[in-house]
Amino acid sequence: MSLFKIFSKNKKGKPQSDRRYSISTKINNIFSKKRLDEETLQDLEDLLLMNDVGTLSSNDIIQNIKQHKFSKDIDENEIKLFLAKNIEKILKPCEKELDFSNNGKVKVAIFNGVNGSGKTTTIGKIAQRLSNENKKVVIAACDTFRAAAAEQLKVWANRANCQIVEAEKLNQDPASVAFKAFKIAQEENADILLIDTAGRLQNKQNLMDELKKINNVLRKIDDDDEIYENILVLDGSTGQNAKNQLETFNEIVNINGLIITKLDGSAKGGILISLAQEFQKPIYAIGVGENIEDLQEFCAKSYAESLVGIS
Repeated sequence: MSLFKIFSKNKKGKPQSDRRYSISTKINNIFSKKRLDEETLQDLEDLLLMNDVGTLSSNDIIQNIKQHKFSKDIDENEIKLFLAKNIEKILKPCEKELDFSNNGKVKVAIFNGVNGSGKTTTIGKIAQRLSNENKKVVIAACDTFRAAAAEQLKVWANRANCQIVEAEKLNQDPASVAFKAFKIAQEENADILLIDTAGRLQNKQNLMDELKKINNVLRKIDDDDEIYENILVLDGSTGQNAKNQLETFNEIVNINGLIITKLDGSAKGGILISLAQEFQKPIYAIGVGENIEDLQEFCAKSYAESLVGIS
């Protein structure tokens, strides 16, 4: 089962958002004079960089524009189509479905990310969708350092009619909670175990030890790599800081794929292009709002067209 097949799109397959991450208006301004000269190309490159497309990707796109034979009086629609195709080409290799097929075993998804990235809300949305599909879900509240995280998860678990396993006391070893949750999931014949983790980067070594221990303890129960997903949840509005977070968490645990949240209120949607080209990690989904349906399967073509303002 592909998890995000159950997340909705509109009829055209476009993200259902107000597209505040779109750079289309500024593209219109740049090409209002209808000349593709060095000044225009520099303005376009600056725009891409300001929207966190990244130096490497921006330079590649500009070089492709220089080599392409456009009409003499180029208009913004022509350049938007060309940009969208170039962006889609970069993003396409990272377009991947999050497969929650379990083949008779409990599928384990470990959600990593800094505090405030949207991990807990993302887990809640996924839990409710899976529950609506008659999947039996167990949630593990392994951020044992913030009582608010467990309380928020309990709200989502109750809404989704899912069982939640939480710490018996504050600051309990997160790995022990994960271990207990996995055992319960197996005993209850659950389909999926969703694990929320802490995201404190101010002490990287503590976080590294904690996340490694969670992964190691779970594999003492079942060492089948096929059942595990280490997912990184990134706040799209953080821009280039998302790259630092991906580097850190990938160093701690091998990240299998990404979910990018909060793109509805961000003008920094170009960060996905930079992440895709530099890290080549699968992008499973994007979050474009607070509602459950606003967590959507990632589609490179739709995203590229929305970014540049093609309706």
